[in-house]
Amino acid sequence: MTQDHPFAQYVRILGKGPKMWRDMTFDEARAAMNMVLSNEVEPLQLGAFLLLLRRKGETGKELAGMVAAARDHFLEKDITAKVDFDWPSYADRHRQQPWFILSAILLADQGYKILMHGIEGYAEGYAPTRPALEIFGVPQTGSLSDAETVLGNCNLAYLGLENFCPSVQSLFELRPYLGVRTAVNTFGRDLNPFAAPYQLQGVFHPPYQELHLETIKALAQPNGYIFKGGGGEVQRNPMKPALVDALVEGVAEVQEWPAMTDQSVYKWREEELSPIVLLQMWQGKLDLPVPELAIIGTLAFALKLADPSLDFARAEDRSREIWHSRDKKRFG
Repeated sequence: MTQDHPFAQYVRILGKGPKMWRDMTFDEARAAMNMVLSNEVEPLQLGAFLLLLRRKGETGKELAGMVAAARDHFLEKDITAKVDFDWPSYADRHRQQPWFILSAILLADQGYKILMHGIEGYAEGYAPTRPALEIFGVPQTGSLSDAETVLGNCNLAYLGLENFCPSVQSLFELRPYLGVRTAVNTFGRDLNPFAAPYQLQGVFHPPYQELHLETIKALAQPNGYIFKGGGGEVQRNPMKPALVDALVEGVAEVQEWPAMTDQSVYKWREEELSPIVLLQMWQGKLDLPVPELAIIGTLAFALKLADPSLDFARAEDRSREIWHSRDKKRFG
């Protein structure tokens, strides 16, 4: 080959010398990721691009451009649904129970429509989300149009990434080859397939909170909560104060929620990982104060995001009322 490959320009932007490299613009990141998702990039280039980007550190504009490219590659175009909350679940390897599923069910019971979407890992020793959703009869949809139909009749549905953007799903599968997470693990959480006005995000590493905030601002997301979540999921840790990077009607702010309990130790990673445990918790057959507070606290985040007039205490009190008044016999 005597001429540079068309994708080489994007590797060059990131890979020049110490004083020559630079960040990509939104449009450059979108164009680069569109080439990746269209299989117009050689494997060597893709690995170099993702690792250089990780080494440099992504910007919000870069990630927003990649989200725009991913949306360009949705299997179905112009599919819309009235959804209130976008609930990404991309940790895929959380070593604790997905208590947040109970929070989502309770939120849906308040009349809010929620799309949960993500990838799934079934490695031994992890607690995948989808079997737990199945226990509670949450519909797992096969496409954007399927999700649109289902959400017309119920308030909570799950959509696997492989069913609406498999080209991005394939990039998640590169981790065993590269040995590290990449920008894909970050921007996948921001896809918001139905442009829901409220978005919840739990991240594993707190430094990524500000990055996600910059990303969703660049995407004109009006409302969002980003916080350190249990296992990297949308799940509050009630034993610690929660520092939330929030967008409220397009305005960024930092919210400091106090801890919900004086208890400082709970062995999340020693929980029994069977989804039956979640069912028993709903039915009131288990007494687990810290997970119960995680459920209540996560729901409180969502309630305040939807109604900023609530203060922290009122949001938590309302959430407790909803939890304690649930129909324990609903899921037999």
